[in-house]
Formats: sequence, structure tokens, C-alpha cells
Amino acid sequence: MRRVRLFLFGIFIISLLLVGFIRYGSGQNYKLQSPLPDFLTAAVNEQVSTIDLWQPLFDFIAGNSNEIPEVTAKSVLVYDLTENKITYEKNSTQRLPIASLTKVMTAIVALENPKDNDRYKVLKENLVGENSMGLSEGEVLSLEELAYGLILSSGNDSSEVLASNHTYSRENFIKAMNDKAKALGLSDTNFTNPSGLEGDGNQYSTAKDLLVITRFALSSLPVFRKVVSTVSYRIPQTSSHKEFYLENETNLLTSYPGVKGVKTGYTDEAGLCLITYLDYKGHKIIGIILGSDNRRQEMKDLLDYSLKSLGAEPPEHS
Repeated sequence: MRRVRLFLFGIFIISLLLVGFIRYGSGQNYKLQSPLPDFLTAAVNEQVSTIDLWQPLFDFIAGNSNEIPEVTAKSVLVYDLTENKITYEKNSTQRLPIASLTKVMTAIVALENPKDNDRYKVLKENLVGENSMGLSEGEVLSLEELAYGLILSSGNDSSEVLASNHTYSRENFIKAMNDKAKALGLSDTNFTNPSGLEGDGNQYSTAKDLLVITRFALSSLPVFRKVVSTVSYRIPQTSSHKEFYLENETNLLTSYPGVKGVKTGYTDEAGLCLITYLDYKGHKIIGIILGSDNRRQEMKDLLDYSLKSLGAEPPEHS
């Protein structure tokens, strides 16, 4: 009798585990205790210690095969968040260099872990790379000012200032970027610097992982949403820095109605890269292009195709 009771109890426990597995299967939203390091926990800086672990559902919406865009991009993923459907996919799980798309994660870590005094000092070693917001050694800016430089100007200097001013050093900032990727459930993303400049070949991601990262940033960080949707921004001169005028010229903000920004990227290694967020006629769409020869036109073609596949008429655009 005792063996029978133990057997029945074992069946009961297995049933509970199976129910939990089915309830929290792939494509579902649920809360997970984030495996973030101690220096990023809520006790230190009020960062939320649980995150929304989300993965895209790989269900496709079939479009007209005669209208499917041909793209030069090595990897593409276009996803409708409203219907949880992929409208276009090409090699979306292939690990590739992502250039300045890196700065989406840089923004996430910086915005989630602000300095108490909101003063970020520019060091000489922060002035790297061709793309910059025009910082000078010794200037002091706020987190939000640097966020505009990071996104609108794709400032490598901005990214390095944010990383080097991190409480626990630049190295720990980069570690936090990788820890955040793991906390989001990503296994095909790795960061070795905060800017996306070419390095040792070990900095990479995938279109699928970038979709998850971008969705998290847009849904969780109001400052990020505001900054990426800005066409131009003036930072007035203060006693601690000069005036800056920043422009976002390459992310379809002024050429495709409904586009709300996100980020461009380019290096010789990565090619032309682009993440675009579209909010149009009830559809919220994120498109990712990696390694393209013509990212702007290809993104427009992909958005047109995706809207048609979803039953919406694309807007007129230049």
C-alpha cells in the first residue's frame, strides 16, 4: 500500500510539472527572475529584478508570391507585434556583426542604471571612431543628452562616455550588456564594446535576437521611445558643455509615414544595417535588416509588402 501511495504521489508531481511546461511554452509572455549581477539589482539602483521574457512566434503570414521583395541583405526579419506574426524572414538566426545596432543595448543598460548625480564626464579615451556627437574632453552632460547623441548621431563618443561613467567601470558595463541579453533569453548575441565598432570578431547578434532587444527597449523605456522618434534635437550650451545640434537623417522618419525610428548601423564588416519601428493602421511592426547594400529602399519595400500581407494599404512615401 505504501508503494502505491508513493507511486500516485509521483504521478501527481509529474502532472504538475507538465502543466507548468505547457503553460509557459515558447512564444508565451511570463515573468522570470532575471539572472542579473548583484550590481544591477533593484536593491542598488531600483532596476526591476524581473523581466518580460518574450520570444517571437515563427508563424508566417503568406503574401502574394509575385510581390515578395528581393533583398541584398544577408539577414532580415519583419515582425508584426499586433498579430504576433512574421511577415518576412531571411536567415534571421544567423550570427552577424551588427555595427551601431549595438547601441540599442547600450541605451538599455545606461537608461536602466543612471548615475545618482546625472553627471557624465567626457574623457580623452572616449573620443573614438568617425561617428560622434562632437564631444570634447572635460565636458559634462546628462544621461538624456548623451542618449540623443547615442541614437541621433550614432555617437561612438556618447557610447564610450556612458560606459566609462558606469559605477563599476567600462568592463562591467559591457558585462551588463551581455547579462541583459541573457536575461532576455538570448543565446546568439555577444558584446565586446558599447559602440559596435569593428573589433575582434566576437561582437555579433541575429535579426531574431535584435527583435527581442528592440521590443524590450520600446516597451520598457519611455526615454528610448522618445529619443528614437526624434528627427532633430538641440542641446543648449551650459556651463559644463557647448551647444549641440543633432540630426537623425537615415531612419525613414521623414520619408515613410508611421515610422517611429530606431537605429542605423554601418561598418565595412557589418555592411548597412537598420532597425525600424512602424506604427501604422493598427499594426506595430519591427523590421531588422543586416548586411544590406541598400537598407533604406529595402526596408521601405519590406514594410510595403508586410502591410499588404496584413491587409493594410501602405502609405504613400518618398
